[in-house]
Amino acid sequence: MKRISRTGTLAALALLSGCATVTPDGGFGDVAAMTRARIGVTPQLNRDGAGRGELAASLRELPVFAQGAPLDMDTAVRIALVNQPGLQATYWNVGIAQADLAQAARPRNPSFDFKRLAGGGALEIERGLTFDLVGILTTPLAARLEARRFEQARRTVAGAIERHAYETRAAWIEAVASRQALDYARRVDASAQASAELAARMARAGNTNQLELAREQVFHAQAAADLARADKRAAAARERLARALGLWGKDADYALPDHLPELPAAPADLADVERIALEQRLDVQAAKAEAAATAADLGLTRTTRFINVLDLGYAGKSQTDAPAEHGYTLSLELPLFDWGGARVARAEARYMQAVNGVQLAFVTARSEARESYLAYRNAYDVARQYRDTIIPLRKKIGREVLLRYNGMLASPQELLADAREQAAAVTAYIEALETFWTAHAGLEAALGMRLDRPSPPPKETKE
Repeated sequence: MKRISRTGTLAALALLSGCATVTPDGGFGDVAAMTRARIGVTPQLNRDGAGRGELAASLRELPVFAQGAPLDMDTAVRIALVNQPGLQATYWNVGIAQADLAQAARPRNPSFDFKRLAGGGALEIERGLTFDLVGILTTPLAARLEARRFEQARRTVAGAIERHAYETRAAWIEAVASRQALDYARRVDASAQASAELAARMARAGNTNQLELAREQVFHAQAAADLARADKRAAAARERLARALGLWGKDADYALPDHLPELPAAPADLADVERIALEQRLDVQAAKAEAAATAADLGLTRTTRFINVLDLGYAGKSQTDAPAEHGYTLSLELPLFDWGGARVARAEARYMQAVNGVQLAFVTARSEARESYLAYRNAYDVARQYRDTIIPLRKKIGREVLLRYNGMLASPQELLADAREQAAAVTAYIEALETFWTAHAGLEAALGMRLDRPSPPPKETKE
């Protein structure tokens, strides 16, 4: 019987596992590159200050913190992708998957057995070095399986980044819109208070009746209630944005723009939103990767169905007054009770789950793409109607009523009533603008791609 070369065996195993490495960033750099073009911002692993609630050093020089500049939408997304603790925790799933891949590419360590028996003046020593032969033979299959799972983890984390970017944009839009609405509600409340005081003086002078006085008083009361609601909504929206950004304390005392961006010149014209969603969405790609990984797992399960444990090793024995003995050991699991059918059935069931998951991802992506595009176009049409027709006509009516009032052709009650109607129109336009930008962000999330970038907010808005 030939002796097994221990040196040659160890060299072969070292060569087999030589390419399995773990990078310092856990493979997150590829995920960052994957999402950069989709969201316009590069995600980063936050190692400095992680777990201590400290703002990353790369964010300290941003104008919003260094100069007190208003927080724009893209900067908000950049802060969130670096600073939000929950999202940072998700990033490390890529590192875990890469470590699993490196582990799968390395065969199990050999086991060394040593036995020493002494008695009656005799000494017997047995030594053994055993390798998992099945593990060695199936290492390439296991490595390919973990490679697919690693790719799946990368796409899953990239999808989580896209979702959080959308949530941050939506929170920013709501926070800016609520602040804009709050500022206008304060102006309306001040105007309503002045109108109520004017109506009261006119009533005391006998120039108006109690009905008109009651109308102005109830309008003032309603304006005060609307102001209270707007103040609460603005505070809640700001807190939601702070949570999305992962900010607290003095870092959460950031400034926001006074206005939302104006409508773009024209809405995005997308011919085939379903195709775009199926090609671009990372959750669809992650579902495909999961199905592929599960299919590979099924193949590995079938490969090792009957022989799951096969150990081969070197054996040596020496005893007093006897020549040394050398040989090998072979350990084989006999499939008497477990023929591997349950493992195969479980793998097949998981594969069917993954296949149906892919189908669900397709159906969901198509439906969300259609729904989001419809909401986007509808919101644009409504906001444009307010911008191009309703608000200009309200301004024209206001000027005409004021001219008639100055010419004593219109009563003070008509002037005050027109002011109430103008306030309602402007408030509705702010809501329509918020709905559009929220739908804009939602369409980007549903398609997995960026649309036209919003124009900067105007410095002032004329009502």
